[in-house]
Amino acid sequence: MEEKKVTEKKKEDAAMTREDFAVLWKTIHLKITDTYDVPPEILWVNGSTIGTLGNFSASTGKAKSKKTFNISAIVAAALKNDEVLQYSAFLPENKRKILYVDTEQSKYHCHKVMERIMRLAGLPTDKDREDFIFVVLRECTPDKRKQIIDYMLANMEGIGLVIIDGIRDLMYDINSPSESSDLINLLMRWSSEYNLHIHTVLHLNKGDDNTRGHIGTELNNKAETVLQITKSTQDVDISEVKAMHIRDKDFEPFAFRINETALPEVVKDYVFEQPKQNRNFPLTELTEQQHREALENGFGKDVVQGYPNVIAALKKGYASIGFERGRNILVDLNKFLVNKRMIIKEGKGYKFNSGFHY
Repeated sequence: MEEKKVTEKKKEDAAMTREDFAVLWKTIHLKITDTYDVPPEILWVNGSTIGTLGNFSASTGKAKSKKTFNISAIVAAALKNDEVLQYSAFLPENKRKILYVDTEQSKYHCHKVMERIMRLAGLPTDKDREDFIFVVLRECTPDKRKQIIDYMLANMEGIGLVIIDGIRDLMYDINSPSESSDLINLLMRWSSEYNLHIHTVLHLNKGDDNTRGHIGTELNNKAETVLQITKSTQDVDISEVKAMHIRDKDFEPFAFRINETALPEVVKDYVFEQPKQNRNFPLTELTEQQHREALENGFGKDVVQGYPNVIAALKKGYASIGFERGRNILVDLNKFLVNKRMIIKEGKGYKFNSGFHY
């Protein structure tokens, strides 16, 4: 594997010849007269598309938020090509295989997950299936895990859905920009080259609702959909599911609990708690262009080190557009911008994310 990496790196670093570019040009040149098929939709939540072939998505949540139970429902829906919980799935006839990769749990706990999926799908638990492959990679290194997945995708026909629980274990340093970029590019290559959908799992930070590390930032920027599973503040036995990011229309969030048979079920007539908003902090009154202008004026292209300096940069930037506020409001503004990925962590500091979508 390492020799392969070195060889590929040498090829990338070598000067491109006219012949090399001629071959590459055919794959990268887009013409207005070209025609392309719409990527087949395979996963939905309440009518909103969350997964298509050739793309990847993610689920996020803090520890004990019931992320794996939520993933179980997605897989069960795909196994039966029907609806489970609030998820609907339809895999094409030639893409009915599901590959589930677990990197964290023991075989005992993985077997419980597998059994739960089969029960959710209404399938027998005493018979193996050729269309549901479950692999446990807990004891492998990150490189070996990627190598195994790559080999399976290259040599197994008919895979339409891949679950990677969790993606953090495919890398050594969760805060490495280069390693994060390489991993996201790998997910994009796998999903595109083998025409399948990949759904990954990543934890949220303990102290806030941001996805962990630089890989979290990359996921938010590149994933088709990012689902957030949160433990209810009204009832600790209930978990809420909403879209953190979604390319299709947003779906109505839903809530589920674990019933007496240890399976997730929808909580009917659940009322979501409305987020509190500071009346002196009119977030909805500021347009994307106003935020962009303020952040460009405050941060520029620099990485701002230290929390006091970040607040100072916000004060300067937003004052430049006529939004001059005191420190308490700026502290709330900072939380808002971080959650929206308008400013992102870079090393030990923060910088303006010019590619954000408001």
